[in-house]
Amino acid sequence: TCTQHHICFEMSLEQQVPGDLGNQLEAKLDKPSVVHYICYKKTDVYFTLWLNLELLVPVAIDCWIDNIRLIYNRTTRQTEAPPGVDVRVPGFGQTFSLEYLDPSKRDVGMYFVTIVQSLVEWGYTRDDDVRGAPYDWRKAPNENKAYFLSLQQMIEEMAEKAGCSVVLIAHSMGNMYTLYFLNHQPQAWKDRYIKAFVSLGAPWAGVAKTMRVVASGDNNRIPVISSLKIRSQQRSAVSTTWLFPYAHSWPADQVLIQTPTTNYTVKDYQRFFKDIDFEDGWEMRQDTAPLVSALEPPGVAIHCLYGSGVPTAEGFLYNNFPDTDPTLILGDGDGTVNLLSATQCKRWIGHQNQPVHMLELEGNEHVAMLLNFTTVAYIKTVLFGP
Repeated sequence: TCTQHHICFEMSLEQQVPGDLGNQLEAKLDKPSVVHYICYKKTDVYFTLWLNLELLVPVAIDCWIDNIRLIYNRTTRQTEAPPGVDVRVPGFGQTFSLEYLDPSKRDVGMYFVTIVQSLVEWGYTRDDDVRGAPYDWRKAPNENKAYFLSLQQMIEEMAEKAGCSVVLIAHSMGNMYTLYFLNHQPQAWKDRYIKAFVSLGAPWAGVAKTMRVVASGDNNRIPVISSLKIRSQQRSAVSTTWLFPYAHSWPADQVLIQTPTTNYTVKDYQRFFKDIDFEDGWEMRQDTAPLVSALEPPGVAIHCLYGSGVPTAEGFLYNNFPDTDPTLILGDGDGTVNLLSATQCKRWIGHQNQPVHMLELEGNEHVAMLLNFTTVAYIKTVLFGP
């Protein structure tokens, strides 16, 4: 614990913010209709919507897509669940929903479990001085305002109870959420409550992969799932277009998608969305692009850990656009986040009073970095260091 003042310099509380797809979601149904006769129309209790591998099989996946998709409203500039679908985020303040994405604790859904278990071995207690902050990762921060109020309150409660500040650990898109959160806190609040921010695999400037996801879908190498079938759901997640590459870092002449007739760069998004017949995507991008595009310094000590040396898609070549899988043009990164994007925290060096540390994890894949001994050991030095 941190009840004595001098111990605060030796051990800090820990708060985890997951990335896209990075925590469980649950749903309860009372639908007016279903897309297939095998689909449940009504359930009496909440069930696991993500991750539930039993739902990601042929035919059943049609039910899953219809339940997890969002509907964009151009008037309210917000998304809505389909009629009769109530989706909730389980376990706010607890760690279970981001340790294993599948409640059955299958290896395929391992996420923050290695880090949390290590913390426990170091003397921490789950759901007390190490907590999770899961959220609806289908949406961008502009639609999750209540989440940030809850996050602020939890950080304050943890810090006041223990008598010391909190270390934030985020992965992937969770870093963008954390940056947005910190950019909206007074500096005095950050000085009081936040010891450090450990950033793992952050897509600070977006990722090229998101354009392929929106164009033709991405089954994440699950062969029984059709990329085109899952595309409608992936398009409906506002967070996908939010993570399109950003012009503040991406070269204006770099071709992200090449087709027999057109090349698309960061300057061509409006035309891109029109050409794939998904103009709601342009509206979503307009809503979300300004949220953290300025990349304002977080105003806290930050430790940026990022993977490199893993072939990472930085462009896509289509023969039949957009309804076929593309040929990948590979560059450097962690297999998901392009190195160009992951290293943008370097721009904060010298632009905030607090230190900016960077650590390259050569050969580390995007999710595997959470299981890496080097990552865990580094986190320990931040938690127990001065």
